[in-house]
Amino acid sequence: MSGNDLDALLRVTSPTYRGKSPPDIAFGTYDGAVGRLTLAVTARGIVACSFEDENRVFEQVLKHVGSFIGPDPRRLDPVRRELDAYFSGRLRAFATPVDLSLAMSFARTVLQKTMAVPYGTTTTIEALGELIGRPRALRAISNALAGNPVCVIVPCHRVVRADGTLGDYAGGVAAKQHLLTVEQRASAAR
Repeated sequence: MSGNDLDALLRVTSPTYRGKSPPDIAFGTYDGAVGRLTLAVTARGIVACSFEDENRVFEQVLKHVGSFIGPDPRRLDPVRRELDAYFSGRLRAFATPVDLSLAMSFARTVLQKTMAVPYGTTTTIEALGELIGRPRALRAISNALAGNPVCVIVPCHRVVRADGTLGDYAGGVAAKQHLLTVEQRASAAR
């Protein structure tokens, strides 16, 4: 989707879109090593870094976060630069604050604990279950990870199956493997 297409979409679908005024929610995309990511940034932080289609993410943000949505490079470009640095192995921790407004309460708990998984390492769903005090909630934890609205930055890719296999990932198994490989190489180089 080009900038003009996105601007046209925003004009039609966002009831309070004001064109050149800075929006409450910055919305755009990032094309990187694992494909296109749809980004949305609120005053609180990044609310979406998603492999999902821009229209779907836009609808979720509109429904759950706010309606004054538009392109805002001054808020999106720092996230894009951090993603560039991450994918090149130069960034181990994102400075951009995370806004988990698109996650439900239980999912928010799971994702917050996922953010504590160290760069270059992995954990299991079972270990996350123990960590949050819900060792039998494996399906709910898996669903929370699958619904992560802030992929890459909230590192659900660091959660693997108990047998060591990668398991599913919103961007696909190849994307998950790529993210883990970037982190492992950067960790080994230090």
